Amino acid sequence: MTRPRATIVVTGSELVRGERQDRNGPFLAAEALRLGLEPERITIVGDRPEDLERAFADGFDADLCLVSGGLGPTHDDRTIELVARVAGRELVVDHALEREIEAVSQMIADRLQRPYAEFVTGVRKQATLPAGALSLGLAGTAPGVVLESDGCVVVVLPGPPRELRRLWPRALESDPVRRVLERAPDRGRRTLRFFGTPESAVARALEDAGGDGDGVEATICAREFEIHVDLVVEPDAEARADVLVERLRGALGRYLFSEDERSIAEIVLDLCRSRSLTLATAESCTGGLVAARLTSVPGSSDAFRGSVVAYADEIKESELGVARSVLEEHGAVSAQAAQEMAAGVRKRLGADVSVAVTGVAGPGGATVEKPVGLVFLHASGPSGEEARRIDLPGDREMVRGRATAAALHLVRRLLTQNRDEGA
Repeated sequence: MTRPRATIVVTGSELVRGERQDRNGPFLAAEALRLGLEPERITIVGDRPEDLERAFADGFDADLCLVSGGLGPTHDDRTIELVARVAGRELVVDHALEREIEAVSQMIADRLQRPYAEFVTGVRKQATLPAGALSLGLAGTAPGVVLESDGCVVVVLPGPPRELRRLWPRALESDPVRRVLERAPDRGRRTLRFFGTPESAVARALEDAGGDGDGVEATICAREFEIHVDLVVEPDAEARADVLVERLRGALGRYLFSEDERSIAEIVLDLCRSRSLTLATAESCTGGLVAARLTSVPGSSDAFRGSVVAYADEIKESELGVARSVLEEHGAVSAQAAQEMAAGVRKRLGADVSVAVTGVAGPGGATVEKPVGLVFLHASGPSGEEARRIDLPGDREMVRGRATAAALHLVRRLLTQNRDEGA
């Protein structure tokens, strides 16, 4: 059975210029895949009318075209106008939608203490839709829109990711989109996450296990300094997927940490909760990135106590109790300093478990003995301690990111007592 195809058009000159990173395209592609569609391509296009028109014309060749951005009240918000042009529809004012946008705009005007007359033109513009289009309601003052055009269902959503995700469930509930999804057969998905082994080793293990094909599509991707294997499984290929997964477990089991799509931060927090433990971090070169990963998980406050970012040596000494003799003899970037940082934050914040990170992120601050990329980690808890020294290649961002991931995996290792080297 041929799967319905989905194309994604993300609009915004700021994205094309590299001033902002696209978050909507990957989200919509992942959603299309989850729903059984075949995501064909993501197109990022600027705000010039001729570029938008060409991108929409290409996108409308699919069964479902998902568009984000360009729904605001200003002159360069041209998405609706050009979607209508490509679909051959006239533009008409949706008066019910206009009243909704008026109410929201009036509240904004009152809050900003601005005359409502300044908003009138924008309200009318945002309430103007292609003839026959279905409004999905508002996120802010921007409406989501669904339009059927010559065999393609077009879904137009706001550019801000939070607003897009708010309206996305309404798009899925609309009749035109539901009819497309009914033509998509169910398929399974497996995700295996590895840490501590290179992408090439995972690729070799997958090839030795039989590779993809015969109803199983496999992709290998480095994400957040981990290696993820995603298997998309057709309904009649579950048995083959089971064999692939079992062989990957056998070859790389010591590096496998998740098969349920949880992030390492979620896993660490769940491990703490299951043992009624609290967690704290002490960070130097990562500057709070470990804490940021943990607190990005909803509900993390029931296990995560907090963090001390001790960048300067005097802060390590005064706030974390690192002995001056340790700093003078071994330096701030040392196994001894990391151990005392972990002990200090555990005591200072009253946590059961702690992890400390200290290193040379670069580009400056290195010596022959302590080059850029040298990082010391230390995790401490009721069941014992784990320490690790790592030498990381790459620039400052890569060193900090990899050190952040390594710190979380060290806590996982401590809490699961997985002492296999490199796990």
